[in-house]
This record gives sequence, structure tokens and C-alpha cells, in this order.
Amino acid sequence: MSVYLNFSVLAKHTFFNALTIALCFIITGCSGASSAIKSQRPFIPNQIQSLANAQVIATFPESNPSSREYVNNRGTFKAYKGRGQLLLQNESALSADIYINNKKLALDTLQKNTEYAFNLGQYTHNGVNTFKIDNIQPADGSLTLRFAFATLNSSAAKTIDFSAVDKLIEKDVSAGFPGAVLAIVKAGKILKLTAYGDAKQYQQNDLMLLRPEPMQTNTLFDLASNTKIFATNFALMKLVSEGRLNINNRVSDYLTEYQGDGRELRQVKDLLTHKAGYPPVFDFHRKDTRYGEAFFSQASDTTKQLLLTSVPLASEPSAQHVYSDIDYMILGVLIERISGQPLDEYLEQHIYAPLKLNNTLFNPLKKGFKRQQFAATELSGNTRDGRIHFDNIRTNVLQGQVHDERAFYSLDGVAGHAGLFSNAPDLAVLCQVLLNKGGYGDKQIFNASSLAQFLTPQSTDETYGLGFRLAGNNQARRWHFGPYASPQAYGHTGWTGTVTVIDPAYDLAIVLLTNARHSPIKGSEKRYQFVGKNFETAQYGSIVSLIYEALLNQ
Repeated sequence: MSVYLNFSVLAKHTFFNALTIALCFIITGCSGASSAIKSQRPFIPNQIQSLANAQVIATFPESNPSSREYVNNRGTFKAYKGRGQLLLQNESALSADIYINNKKLALDTLQKNTEYAFNLGQYTHNGVNTFKIDNIQPADGSLTLRFAFATLNSSAAKTIDFSAVDKLIEKDVSAGFPGAVLAIVKAGKILKLTAYGDAKQYQQNDLMLLRPEPMQTNTLFDLASNTKIFATNFALMKLVSEGRLNINNRVSDYLTEYQGDGRELRQVKDLLTHKAGYPPVFDFHRKDTRYGEAFFSQASDTTKQLLLTSVPLASEPSAQHVYSDIDYMILGVLIERISGQPLDEYLEQHIYAPLKLNNTLFNPLKKGFKRQQFAATELSGNTRDGRIHFDNIRTNVLQGQVHDERAFYSLDGVAGHAGLFSNAPDLAVLCQVLLNKGGYGDKQIFNASSLAQFLTPQSTDETYGLGFRLAGNNQARRWHFGPYASPQAYGHTGWTGTVTVIDPAYDLAIVLLTNARHSPIKGSEKRYQFVGKNFETAQYGSIVSLIYEALLNQ
């Protein structure tokens, strides 16, 4: 038997029809009869090893069995109670005994070169499930088991009392907080998907709408820096899984013009861990910075050239972590160079479309979406209520356009650090991909080893993974993850008011999307703040803590 986590693009082989039938059970979450569904077409045996979009693929008999009898012909897969799907591809066996969690499947006589789809609803439980196979006849018969990735189910097994969470957010909304959408995913179920407040309350400056636009559960949000993990990291992990990227290589191995002033010493990993030595902020879109007009750019191609050849490095590599958007801007260009496609096109075609995530994209207003589908952000464009001025600055209420100035003005709305829009249902699926270690249903986006590499804590600061921020053991990011998260929890925050928590120890994901910046700005010309950021909901940690309490204290 060979058990492995595979990665390849799903080809249109003849087994696909049966897999499509099989996935119907996953989508509906049914737990009906366990009898096999036999496909109408034979599969091609020599193609089995290349068909890799499954959580686990186990081929029998083993090519190199152990001398320990009870080690052979066994393995594990992730599933949830009442759900799970097995595709059996039989090459030459006439019969076999297959067990799921030590329960024998009802299996008729097998036909050679035939595939069978099984709903495993009667056999599975939440978490790690076991499989084993015995008594293959004839002894040299061969078959392959393929277990699909877990998918989400919106029906909760039992009601969880999240009233404390609701009360806190509703209290803030009644006191002037604009709005939010909250999604909670646990054990393969969307336990909560709730909208609060309004998506848009102001038409300009401090002038409120007579009829605010109410928040909906499918409202799209500007994710800000959550772009780093749900766009750039997903793409990078896919490229690593395919063997097209090695994070320990030098950046110049992929971006040949990335030379001079020590650039040739930087590894891809230095960018991912914010240790490349770039300054925290670099405003290409303004002429009045200390770097002068030589670094002014409101054209994407010019900005990318400056990124790769001219932006000054503030320190040597392998120094302290300095969180900088420049790192992820460069990584966005790196993805484009390796893939040969624009960043948004690559992500939307190769990651979001296969997962059927039609509400996750860059520049949505250019792609058929309407402003009313989005949560609004700043009231006066990027002016901070008239405090800031630069060429071509927006002055209207932002809705459906990325707020981040460097992404919008200097990179045409598509950047590795910001620019992605999505909604809570789509992000729930992307979180489940992470909890599944790389796949969803019959689609594998990246492999488990790549994710593990990106989640490895850095020895210099355990809250840094590769792009992901980690809870760690010292609770330094308790304001983000709360006091109850496991040390393995990870996620990110976004300037516009978004926060994500993925906690594999609890098989849990939390997505809190707010439009906290859609609020008046108070203060002096130089010292000011968005009123919406003063509310407890916008501080993240309390909401996350109350969610954990509701789950842990039930």
C-alpha cells in the first residue's frame, strides 16, 4: 500500500463522473445507504497514480510491507460524523474486506477495472478516522482507495449559546458602531453566520444616509492585510506544493532584476517572515515623502520596477522582524513571474474558481459587482476628513474599492499585501481548506507539508510564521487570539476591521468582518482616530474570547 498526500491539477479522466456522483453526498451531507454506486465507465489503471485531488490515496497491496503484521494495510483520514466519501478504484481484485473505524463496509463482488463510490455517513465520526483492508482476492489483486477532503455543512448538530457574543456586538451597534458579519466554523459545520448593523451609513463626511444600507451575511468586505494569507499565502503554498518555488532560495532566483544593495542576499523566506529589512511604510503614491519624487508612482509597472530595484533597505537581512507591506508587494510580483499570470487572474482561476468561490476577487467593481454589495470604509476617500492631500486622491465614500493607498493608486488594485475582497461564506470555505491541510471536497490547493512549513514558528519570534501570525505559547497576541486559543492557532488581521482565527487544535475557525473605518474621524490635524475603532468589537480579542467560552463551556 502507498498512502500519500498528492498534488496535481485535476484532469478530466474517466473516473471523474463517479467522483462527481460521490461528491453529491458530501455537499448534501447525507448519511444514507452505504451500498456502492458503480460508475458507468471503466477507469484506466495506469492513470491512478496521477489522479491526486484527494485527501488520502491508499493503493493495495503494499509495495513494501512491514514485517509487523498489524502495521500493514491501515491508515487514517479526516471526516465528520455522518459524512465522508470514499472512491474505490478497482484494477484487478475480485473481492476485499474494507473497514472504516473497524466497521466492515457492505461490499459486493468487485468487477475488474471498475470504480465504486461509497457514502461513509454510517461509519464516520468527527476528527481522525481509521481504515484498513484485508483479504484481497486474488492475492495479487490491486485496488486504490481515495478519501475526499471534508466540506462544510451549515446545519449545526446542536445549538450553541453565542448570546454573549451577540449582546456585545449589538450593544456596540446601538452605540454607533457601523456593522459586522461573524462566521464560526467548527468540526465541519458553520455554527454561526450572522450580520449586524449596516454596510453603509454615511454618504459623505459626517452626513448620514436617511436609509442606511443594512449588513447582509453575504456582504463583501475589503480584507486589507488578510489578503496576505487568503491570497498571497494560498498562491505561494500552491507553488511550493508543485515544486515551482523553494522559500529557501534567493529572491533573485525568481526575480532576476532583484539585485544591488544586498538584495541578492535576501531569501524568499526573509520576505515571508518580515525580516528582509524593509521599512514599515513606503508611500509610492505621494510625492511629498522623504524619498522624493524619484519614488513616486501611480502606475503598476513603474511601482513593480521600483519594488525590485530601488526601494531602500533599512537594515540587513536576518535582523528583527519589522512588519512591512513591501515584503508582500514583492511576493505578489514573484507569484506573477513564476505563474506567468497577473496575480488576480492566477488566484481567481487556480484557487477560487475550483472551490466555486465567486465572491472572492480583486477589483470587483471592474468585474460586474455593484457598490451596494460591499461594506463601505472611509467616509472621505483617503483624505482622513480633509487632513491628507496628494495627486488623484479619492474624496468619496469608499465602497467596493480597496482602501489601501499603495494597492489602489500604485498597483492598480491588485497587490500581494492588500486588495482582496470576500465575504464570510467564502472565507469559511477557505478556512476549512486550511483546517483540512490543503483541500476541499475533490480539490487540493496545496499539500499538508507546505502548510506545515508556513506555520512553523520562527525562533526569533514565535508569533511569526511565514506570513501567518501565530498565537504561540506566550500569549503575546492575546489581543488577537484571546486567552483560550491553542498555541497552534493562527490567522491575521486587516486594517479595515477584519480578523481571522484558525485553530486546528479545536478544529475551529472564526471570521469577523467589520467596517469599523466607516465612521467619523476625531482629533487634531496630526493626531486623530476613527471613532469606529474605539468599540470593543473592533478590538477583536473580546469577541474571540466570548466565542471560545461559548464552545468550551457548553
